[in-house]
Amino acid sequence: MRHPRESARCRPRSLLAWALALQIGAAAAQTPSKRLSELSIEELGNIEITSVSKRAERLSDAAASVFVINADDIRHSGARSLPDALRLAPNLQVVQASASGYTVSARGFNSASANKLLVLVDGRSVYTPLFSGVFWDVQDIMLEDVERIEVISGPGGTLWGVNAVNGVINIITRSAKDTQGGLAVAGGGNRDQDVGLRYGGKLGPDGHYRVYAKYFERFETRTASDRPKDDAWHKSQVGFRADWSHGDDTVTVHGDAYEGSEGQPLPGTIAINGLPLPLDTISLSGANLTGHWIHALDGGSTVSFLAYLDRTERTVPPSFAETLDVADLQFQHSLQPMGIHSLVWGAEYRHSWDRVRPATFLAFNPPRPFFAFLPERLQQSWSSLFAQDEITLRKDLRLTVGARLERNDYTGTEFLPSLRLAWKPAPEHLVWGAASRTVRAPSRFDRDVYVPGAPPFLLTGGPNVRSEVANVFEVGYRGQPTSWLSYSVTAYHSVYDHLRTQEIAPSGTSVFFANQMEGRTTGIEMWGSYQAKDNWRLSGGFSALRERLRLKPGSTDVAGLAAQQGSDPSQSWMLRSSVNLPRQTEFDATLRHVGALSSPTVPAYTVVDLRLGWRPRNDIELSITGRNLFGAHGEFADPETRTQVRPEVFLKFLGRF
Repeated sequence: MRHPRESARCRPRSLLAWALALQIGAAAAQTPSKRLSELSIEELGNIEITSVSKRAERLSDAAASVFVINADDIRHSGARSLPDALRLAPNLQVVQASASGYTVSARGFNSASANKLLVLVDGRSVYTPLFSGVFWDVQDIMLEDVERIEVISGPGGTLWGVNAVNGVINIITRSAKDTQGGLAVAGGGNRDQDVGLRYGGKLGPDGHYRVYAKYFERFETRTASDRPKDDAWHKSQVGFRADWSHGDDTVTVHGDAYEGSEGQPLPGTIAINGLPLPLDTISLSGANLTGHWIHALDGGSTVSFLAYLDRTERTVPPSFAETLDVADLQFQHSLQPMGIHSLVWGAEYRHSWDRVRPATFLAFNPPRPFFAFLPERLQQSWSSLFAQDEITLRKDLRLTVGARLERNDYTGTEFLPSLRLAWKPAPEHLVWGAASRTVRAPSRFDRDVYVPGAPPFLLTGGPNVRSEVANVFEVGYRGQPTSWLSYSVTAYHSVYDHLRTQEIAPSGTSVFFANQMEGRTTGIEMWGSYQAKDNWRLSGGFSALRERLRLKPGSTDVAGLAAQQGSDPSQSWMLRSSVNLPRQTEFDATLRHVGALSSPTVPAYTVVDLRLGWRPRNDIELSITGRNLFGAHGEFADPETRTQVRPEVFLKFLGRF
């Protein structure tokens, strides 16, 4: 297989020219979406979301710390990947460790294997049971097809299940009906190049479809000493979506397939018995298929079924090669309001087939695997039942009570309750409070990992590892005191128990996973929007976090506390400005600051991103984006090997036909 860096040199740059040529002269067939500053503050507050209560509600009525990234936000930011788009959410921490390596977290506990955030794409959970986290290098869609991204910081276990500990990211794409006609995007710069095509049409009298294909190259990054990291990568993806709506029924079917490879970043070699072992290219592939049926009942009730199949394959020489298949079935019933009660309940069943094959190292004598999951093949199942009742105590006061029972193969049945109280002293103001219990269930990495892959072991999984528990208390305010200003403030306090540690075995010759750490986090999140003029909007956000972790008496932890303590900034903030200029021109600026980390040591950094966009015609958009314009900075990992995120310039063309 050709190395990604060689591929970047060998694949013709004419990919960009090809897509550009396809669009020049195309006739306008669609009306572009409403420009950012044409949406009033009130309209933004009236955006309907579904992630907080699993039913449509106005953002201004949602009793949770939720930030919505809409399609215009993404376009005005110049983002080219999902992690880049998620940087727009003040209640998330997004860091880049290599060309393809990102970590995303909320309310602390960031790490290379962050595992307390649940991520959904149109109802399909993309977390992996391998380590309870997300492989961000394979989460990709055409950003032009995103309708909105709902980012909830805080627990979501009652509605979304185990592992929705510190937040839920719900990525919702546009209906095929809203993406008719053709679209081509192409761009390139000093760090990457992208090309994508999408076309949508009708399916009989009641249906619509779209198909898409996209490809990108990411060039290798460099360290602070200007050493190449050999982490270049490329990825191809195709997909489709079809929607039918007839009478009381709505059906959606969509799927994706992808293939790619990426270089492994520094240190680049593993030495065993003095023998250096070069790290080969990581290969990635996968496919998924999702179906969703919603049926409206008499009186305003609805029932829905969602099912998906997801296959992922990942080969990481010399560590492991995994093939994972997941099947998931979900049912939900939203009942019509009955007096003061508004009830939603549902059930979910998921089953996985996982195989992790280790590599064999000749450097050992006798040869044996360096790293293994035992057993190599494993099937797991998760089943759950939830219910949530929204009780209207008064016209201005709502109490929401919910609970979920979820069973997993490692720890049995977990109980996930929540209680929320929302008070609207005036139509434009909401005060709310919440108390929730949620857990992160053990993953294969917690229970089944062994290093090396044959005895005698230096590291073993913990056969008695239990779920990590969080009890979370929140209070918040969301309001629009004037027609030109809106803002949201949330304060929270979380109490954690049974956090994962690495304990020394009684023999003193190995370590194993256990739950000998506890801790507390306290923080505040706030953001707002200000309409300075008819054509000029300002927005900003701020978050502060205090994290206090400690080992329990008797712990012999060698890495758990050290790996987590100091990996989250104490504060971060951002300011954004979006201006619509004459002659269909837009100018966007973002100023973002992230506080320092102490483990590993990462200095605080401030970045400036600028974008200039121009629409010479309604069906053509040209833009130039400059990112990290204050200079290079590191975001994560050890100083000797961390990626320096350097200034970059990207030219983009978008055309509709």
